[in-house]
This record gives sequence, C-alpha cells and structure tokens, in this order.
Amino acid sequence: QLQLVESGGGLVQPGGSLRLSCSASGSTLDIYTIGWFRQAPGKEREGVSCIDSSGGSTDYADSMKGRFTISKDNDKNSAYLQMNSLKPDDTAIYYCAAREGSLTNAADRYDFWGQGTQVTVSS
Repeated sequence: QLQLVESGGGLVQPGGSLRLSCSASGSTLDIYTIGWFRQAPGKEREGVSCIDSSGGSTDYADSMKGRFTISKDNDKNSAYLQMNSLKPDDTAIYYCAAREGSLTNAADRYDFWGQGTQVTVSS
C-alpha cells in the first residue's frame, strides 16, 4: 500500500518561497501520477498541479502558472512543489496524492493521499 507524507510547510511572508516535499513508501512512485492539492478554511479542495509517472509531463491550475513548479525524483521516491511569489491567498493545507493513470487535477481521481502540510502566507 502506497503511503505519502508531505513536509516543508510553514509560515512565510508574502512574496516568499517554500518547497514542499512528498515522500513515498510502500511502493515506488515511477508508476504513479502525483498531484498537489490544497484546501483553505471554508473552501473546497482544489487542484494545484500534477506530474505524470515519468516526470515528463506536468499541468498547473491557471492561478499557479509561473509561480509554482512541480517535480518528481523517482530515484528518491519523492515529489516536490516549489512555490514562489507566495500570496496570502495561497494559505491552505497542501496535500500530495497519487494515482495510476493520466494527468488530472481532479481530486476524486486520486487513490492515495498524504496527511497534508500547512502553508501560511502572512506578514
């Protein structure tokens, strides 16, 4: 059974950067598409970005394009989300998830989820 653990969240000032990590165990990530999602208080979970099993194809939600970069290191069995130019609206719990299938930012298509890591953007 694949297990995912996120790390790297924290408090950052507007305009700052964070790098989130998603570490996998129980299986190898080279067969999984990885998605990053976030959920702010009182809001629905939304897709942030996803990367295919090989790491060769990615997709981003429009509001994250140019600011966030997703990557994957199958040798380290990990995925990452580099977040730059952070805004207060980026404050949320960030989750990584995995599925065996093509790229999608639809949360209900993912089978395995981490517990989330809190990102707070505030001065």
